[in-house]
Amino acid sequence: MLYSFLYPLHEQYSFLNLFQYITFRTVYALVTSLVVCWVIGPAFIGWLRQKQGKGQPIRQDGPPTHLLKQGTPTMGGLLILFSITVSTLLWADPTNPLIWMALLVTLGYGLIGWWDDHLKLRKRNSDGLAGRWKLLLQLLIAAVPAYGLMMLGTPVVGVPFFKESWNLGWLYGPFIVFVLIGASNAVNLTDGLDGLAVGPTFMVAAALAVVAYLAGHVHFAAYLFIPYVPGAGELAVFCGAMVGACLGFLWFNSYPAQVFMGDVGALALGGALGFVACAVHQPFLLAIAGGLFVLEAVSVIVQVTSFKLTGKRVFRMAPIHHHYELKGWPEPRVIVRFWIISLLLAVLALSTLKIR
Repeated sequence: MLYSFLYPLHEQYSFLNLFQYITFRTVYALVTSLVVCWVIGPAFIGWLRQKQGKGQPIRQDGPPTHLLKQGTPTMGGLLILFSITVSTLLWADPTNPLIWMALLVTLGYGLIGWWDDHLKLRKRNSDGLAGRWKLLLQLLIAAVPAYGLMMLGTPVVGVPFFKESWNLGWLYGPFIVFVLIGASNAVNLTDGLDGLAVGPTFMVAAALAVVAYLAGHVHFAAYLFIPYVPGAGELAVFCGAMVGACLGFLWFNSYPAQVFMGDVGALALGGALGFVACAVHQPFLLAIAGGLFVLEAVSVIVQVTSFKLTGKRVFRMAPIHHHYELKGWPEPRVIVRFWIISLLLAVLALSTLKIR
């Protein structure tokens, strides 16, 4: 909104020319969402604690140390969603359809997560919304931006380390749906320790902000042999808002957490990352930058498959962060080491843009 209101006045007030620069608006979208989190966070957490009473139900079959977290409020992801939405609407170009699709995915998946969290609180157990209904709702929401992206561009995806892109043809739409659902659930599975999911999320979002800026610049895209996407640069502003919101929330969610993100935040952030990656035609780059999320999801798939086929478990507990907890790693050690891995993977993903 600031872009629409202020940039047209740049001829009268030259300093407003700053608003044409995506880099300027990305930085201030980050700062805005960060400040919003910091300012309203304490009061919001206090309100959640008052409304929820006993807080998020803790899994009885999880690591014993997690039982000490009983009473910690959940649905803190609402703070993230509010900060992202406010900051994006302030700093992004509202005429860009990619921005509205990004917000649709984020808020739509957040609504699914809110319903799931609400059922957990009401039933006082960790089951929540049935998996089949959650998957169906995710599919329905993902179908909208998938159709939109198909209408806006060619059905190609970039391949790391290669100059050529793959043309998926009619598979492009279903592939986008798969990426959005997969990314959403992978981040949700990672959200099992204090700050474990939100840390890697802001690292991946920062990497995608760079990619979105490059993909939206015709000369940079041509130089790097990545698909050029008109208007994709505005998604860097959205990613900046996501980075700021995650950093602001991490202030309260770091160990020991004052509030849990809940599915309302995890599903939304995963869906947002998936959408941005698809919008810039780089879903495989997301698989590298978000490799930790992939590892967490794969560990669950391997565990379930192994137990059903052989009756044996590969890990002491899945997702894999619980495996290391049960091996005796203190929770902060698991979190920080996984953050380091995520940072390295984000840097590796960016390096593939040049290594072709």
